[in-house]
Amino acid sequence: MSTRTDPVVVIVPGLRDHVEDHWQTLLADRLTEAGRTVRTVPPLTEDSLSRAARVAALDKVVSEAEGPVVLVAHSAGVITTVHWAEGHTAQVRGALLVTPPDFDTPLPEGYPTPEVLGEHGWTPVPRTPLPFPSVVAASANDPLGTAEQVAGLARDWGGALVELGEVGHLNPASGYGPWPRAEELLRDVETG
Repeated sequence: MSTRTDPVVVIVPGLRDHVEDHWQTLLADRLTEAGRTVRTVPPLTEDSLSRAARVAALDKVVSEAEGPVVLVAHSAGVITTVHWAEGHTAQVRGALLVTPPDFDTPLPEGYPTPEVLGEHGWTPVPRTPLPFPSVVAASANDPLGTAEQVAGLARDWGGALVELGEVGHLNPASGYGPWPRAEELLRDVETG
């Protein structure tokens, strides 16, 4: 059950936005059922590849939250979060940053190229320490970012690295809808 000291959970989806059977969506539902306050950054209706528009959407959700927040980001949502952290302040207790992609190298077919990502403001990806605690979760076989690359991001951001094993990109295409470990890692973030 939620208490007055529970931070608002802010879900920061990746470029594919809201996916019904994604672990973030299922986590939001479980937390809401348990009495937690959860807000999800809504899908963009225009300029969906714009990093600036995604950062503004995240800032709007965070600024409307009453009290402290904890961020739960996946994929490009992680990159949105670290860009947001460079220029915004809020009462953030921490962030769970799951399987950030490597936007500096070509992604698999169907994803934007590094050039397109650069044109839309995604690169360079900030590598400065985050102003709040974080847990960075890495997959050993993520097609969007190597474990070594994610470990480097965690180190640069000052985050605690959690190696998940071979979980792909931790999305429905990798066989993940429910991901119970998300709640455990969220508790780790909230308790510092």
